[in-house]
Formats: sequence, structure tokens, C-alpha cells
Amino acid sequence: MAVKLSSLTLSRGIPKWVPLIACISSISCLNRIPAVPEIDQTKTPPNDDEFDLRFQSWRNRLMPDDLIRVLDTTHDLNSAIKLFRWASRQKRFRHTADTYFRVILKLGMAGEIEDMEAFCCEMVREKCPGGEEALIALISSFVKHRRLSEAIRVLVIVTSNGYKLPITECNCLLGALVVDKREFREILLVYKEVVKAGILPNVDTLNYLIEALFEINWVDSALDQYRRMPRKGCSPNSKTFEILITGLIARNLVEKSVVVLGEMIELECEADLSFYSCVIPLFCSVHKAEEGMRLFRRLRASKLVPDLLIYRVLIQCLSEGLWLGDAINLLEEMIGRGLTPEDDLFVYIIKGFCKLGKFNEAEIFLEDKCVFGTDPHNALLEGYYTFGDFHGAKVFFEKMFDRNIINNFSWNILVRWLCENACTSKAFELLSRMIISSFIPDSATYSALVIGYCKLSKCKNGLELFHQVCSKNWVLDSASYSELVETLCQMEKIQEAAEVFCYMSSNRCSLKSSSFNMLMKGICLTGKVDEAIRLLALAYYSGTSCSNASYKAVMLGLSKLGKHGDILVVLAKMLVGGCTLDVEAYCVLVRSMCALSWTEDIAQLFNLMVSEGLAPDSETVANLLLCLSKHYQLHMILAAVGRLASDGEILNSSMYNLLINGLLKEGYKSKACQLLDIMLEKGWVPDASTHGLLIGSSVSGLPDEETLAYGNFSEQDKIGNILAEGLGET
Repeated sequence: MAVKLSSLTLSRGIPKWVPLIACISSISCLNRIPAVPEIDQTKTPPNDDEFDLRFQSWRNRLMPDDLIRVLDTTHDLNSAIKLFRWASRQKRFRHTADTYFRVILKLGMAGEIEDMEAFCCEMVREKCPGGEEALIALISSFVKHRRLSEAIRVLVIVTSNGYKLPITECNCLLGALVVDKREFREILLVYKEVVKAGILPNVDTLNYLIEALFEINWVDSALDQYRRMPRKGCSPNSKTFEILITGLIARNLVEKSVVVLGEMIELECEADLSFYSCVIPLFCSVHKAEEGMRLFRRLRASKLVPDLLIYRVLIQCLSEGLWLGDAINLLEEMIGRGLTPEDDLFVYIIKGFCKLGKFNEAEIFLEDKCVFGTDPHNALLEGYYTFGDFHGAKVFFEKMFDRNIINNFSWNILVRWLCENACTSKAFELLSRMIISSFIPDSATYSALVIGYCKLSKCKNGLELFHQVCSKNWVLDSASYSELVETLCQMEKIQEAAEVFCYMSSNRCSLKSSSFNMLMKGICLTGKVDEAIRLLALAYYSGTSCSNASYKAVMLGLSKLGKHGDILVVLAKMLVGGCTLDVEAYCVLVRSMCALSWTEDIAQLFNLMVSEGLAPDSETVANLLLCLSKHYQLHMILAAVGRLASDGEILNSSMYNLLINGLLKEGYKSKACQLLDIMLEKGWVPDASTHGLLIGSSVSGLPDEETLAYGNFSEQDKIGNILAEGLGET
């Protein structure tokens, strides 16, 4: 919708990149102006004659308040603007800031930014009393209803006409832009308008600017604004430091955040509880227990009461850092404040004791704190298991059993230990006791038993258990899954291993990379390369990591089947997956390209391989040289050949003869003679065909460019001259 208005002159252009947002809402103006009704765009607006007829009785007695009441009940935007213009033409009527406010508000809420801007400028030009207050109220209303593009336009008009906008209103607009993650240029525009208008920014203004700079990862600029705060007459507050520490830790700049924290403490900046609730968990998340406790002591000194979250994260961090004394003190303080700790807090402390091997202290701790939860006891039981103390685990388990604080996980810990140590018969005895005690084996129990059978190489029994797991729609845990696949592959039951992989992958369970490599190699050795390729797709679906070994197994399998073209498809998947080529993969690719006679690609790949310091095997080099010599392309790998000749023993006498013959036929006589010299230094004698070519070159007509080039330094290379002269005399 476009509204035709008389041309208005702005004191300064408004940026046209501010986006338009269409939204309809109701807002409030000054306190004495009623709420704007919802705009209804569906009604057909009346024509000019209807307006004149309807409002004829108002021609000489229309008052601003009357117009406002009518505008409030006019839901159609076109009609409202026509009514406003009709009122403008009445001789005894003069618009007020309130009437302008109404129509500007309607236009802004409808997203008609250009027309809204024109009415604002008209109000300024008409010098309506209260116009400045009306514009400020418009900014506030637009910000409240997230019409931020409209608010920015009005702000520019306010500042360009020399009006003074309260810094609080500017901060509200900046804050809304930051919260809504608007483009930084919009935020910067508002800040510049504030500065140009001579409005002094306060700490809140600079906080929003710093937060916006962090949002676009301008960390140095954000820190620079923080350092320059005193020059602008501001002192950083707790919100400043919260923004800085949050931004730095989020970008893994933990040490800088520690420095900033030190500066905050040095400035003796007071903080509220929200600061501590935000920052202490952040430092604990990056294992900075010392900084967390430093803040906690300041919190207590400020007479603030820590909440449950602060206690939780600190106890966890201290326990993981093995600061168990501090963790227990905090736990006791928490209980003393009437806060009830959940079992996971006891679990953190018990795990800390177990890491230190202090199992007796852990048991005493549980008894002293009257802990009856199963999870903390299981944590200690698992600690015995991890430490390898089965006797201690068994004794503690019996105590748990007598106190009736065990669950399936408790039984499974012991069953798992017995199975991993090939004590499957004892594991089944414990399993019988478990069932008698009314505990039903679950997937973790079956996973443990599968490991037990695999340790005894009883893959048939393990496979039967796996089928029972499938029938219950369960899955094995990661360790038993890998153990079963590896055992089946070692027993050459590749197809069964593939079935296990397919079932687990369909349930998005990933397989250990080394186990998957073993499976892929086994499948490719059986010639079922197509199935191996299908398993690669399943690996991607399940999140199984595919390493070089898996892709190489497929490429080798395709090469043996003569499917050389398909190898490039696998190569593409390999590179997309982030894998790099090793020497074996390079060799497979080179041999495949030789079979396809892709000479240019072979040469490029071989040169790249050698430049990376990878030395191919003799079989690959032989295939390469034969292929390139047939197509007279040996000169394309001269640099790589020179490096191989000087660095290793890969080239044998047959390869030297092939290279010398080929290079002579391609016209690279000097390079051929250089290789001949190296060959003779190794004590090898050229074969008959090489002799013949060399004799032919010595008695040929005018020398070409290659021969002349060789002649420039042949005086220093006597071996080649002696041989050439000797052959020539015979």
C-alpha cells in the first residue's frame, strides 16, 4: 500500500537497508492516549465524497480528541490516513503531536516504514508542541512490540533534528537489537546516532556494544571497548564482567577469562546472585575449580545465599579435580542450609575417592552421611571393579545385598567382571542367584555374557545370545558389540559378523573403528566387495568412523575384481570423509589407473605421492613405467624418478633399462645418460637394447637440444663419455 504525501525534506537521509517487517499489534502512546485497536485491512475504504458526507457536521467543530477517538475505531489503514488528511484540510483544525502519534503508530505497526517516516518528518516540520515526546514514545512503543526497524528510523529522525533522547530509551533499543541477534550494522548505527547526538553513553550502552561485538567474534574489539570504559566516564559493572567471561569461555579463551576475573576482583566490583549463578558454572565447566571457589568465597562475603545449582557444579568440579576435602565441606554446608543433596552429588565424591584408591574412606563417607541411595553405592562397587579388586567388590556387594540397596546394575557389575576375566561359569552361577533374587537380566547382562563367550572363543554361543538380544529389540553395549564382531572375524565367520553389524547399525549403534576395519577386510577378501560398499553406507548412518584401512580394503577388492573405474568413486567418498591417502592407497590407485591407461592422471598422482615423501613398492613402479613407456610419457615423471633414484633402492636394473630406453625414444637423451651413470655406479650393466640405442645416439646426425644440454656438463660426468666412446669404437 502506498500513500501519496506531499514532498518532505529530511535534514539527513535514512539508511534504506533497514529491513521492513510486517506485523500488526496493539500498543500504547502517552498515558492519556487509549490503546490502538487491531488494524483490519479487509474492508473497502470509503471514497472522498463519503468522507465529506460523513464528517460534514464536523467541519467547523472537529477537535484533536474527536479525531483520535475516530482513528481508534477505524481499523482500515487506508481509511485512517484519508481521515487524517481530510482533517488536515479543515480550516479551523490543526493536528497535534497526539494525532500524528496515532497515524505514525498505525503505519509503523503495519510495516509501512517509508510512509511512517514521512509523517514523522511532517510532524517535525509543523513544529507540533510535544512532538519530541511523541517521537520518543514511538521509539518506546516500537521497541516494546519488536518493531525494531521502525524504531531505528524514528531514532534517526530524532537525532537528526537535534532532539535529546534519554539514554535509557537508547539502551532499550540497543538491548532489543542484541537480544534479537540483529545485524551488527544496525547496532552500530544506533550507537553512532547516540554519540552524534551528544548523548553520553553509560555502562549499559557499552555492555550492549561489547555483547554485540562478541556475537560477531570481534573479541579484540570487545576487549578494547572494555579497556576504554574509564575514558568514557564509565566503570564496568558485574554485567560487564559477566558478558566478558561468558564470551571468552565460549570461544575457548579460558586464560583470558581468568585475567578478566582478576581485574574484576582487583576493582572490587560488587556482583549480584545472577552473576555468580552464571559465571561459577562456566568456570566449573572448563575445570577451573580454583576460580570457582574464589568466586564462591566472594559470594558468601557479600552475604548472598548460594542456590542449589552453584553447590552442584562446584561439588562436581571439585570432586573431578580430586579436591575432596573442599567438596565434602561444601556438601555439609549445603545440608546445613536446609538443601537436600541428590544422589548424583554423592556419586561425584565417591568417584573421586575411587580415583585415589581410597575405598575404605568412601565406605565410611557413605555410612557417616547415612546415604542409602543405590547409585552412590554402585559408584563405589564400580570403583572396585575398575581398580581390579574383585574381592573387595564382592564383599561390598554382599553388604549392599544385606541392606537391600542393589539393582540390576549392581549385579551386572560383578557379572561383567567375571565375564571379562573368562570366568563365565561363575558368571552364570551369579546370574542364577540374580534371577532367584527376582532381578531380571537386561541388555547389560546379555552384553556381559557375550563378552564372556568371546573371551573363550565360543562365538557360536555368543551369537546365540546376540539373537536373543535381537528378539527382545535390545542392543549390545559398545564393548561387547566390538568384541563379538572381532571374534567372529577371527573365526572367519565374516557373514555372521556382517549380520551383527547390520542389526546394530540399523539401531544407530556405532562400531569401534578397528573392529570395522577387520570386518571390511574380511568381507573384501571373500570377494563380496559390493556388500562391503553397502556396509560403508551403513557405517555413515550409524556414526561408525571409517578409516583409511576400511577404504583401502574396498579399493584392493575392486582392483582384484578388475573394477578399476569404481575405485575412483570410493576414493571420492574417502576424501569427503576426511581420510588421507597413505602409500598403500596411492599404490592401489596408480595400478588401477595403469589398467585404464590414464597416463596424465597416473603421472600427476605419482608425482604427488613422491613429493609427499611416500615410496611406492616395486610392483607399482614396474606397472607405472610399463604403462607410461607404451604411451611415450615417461618424461612426465622425471622429477619423481630422480628422487627415487637418489633416495632409495626401489629402482632395479630392469627399471633403469626401461627408463633409459623410453627417455631416449622420447628425445630426453641427457636425462637418459644421467640415469645410465647412476646405473653404472650401482654396478649394473645396460642390456643389449639399451646398448643399441646408446650407440645409435652417438653416431646420429646433428645433436638436438637435449644432447647439447648434456654436452655442457658432460666434462664433469666422465662415466657417460667413456661408455659412449667405448661403444662407438666397437
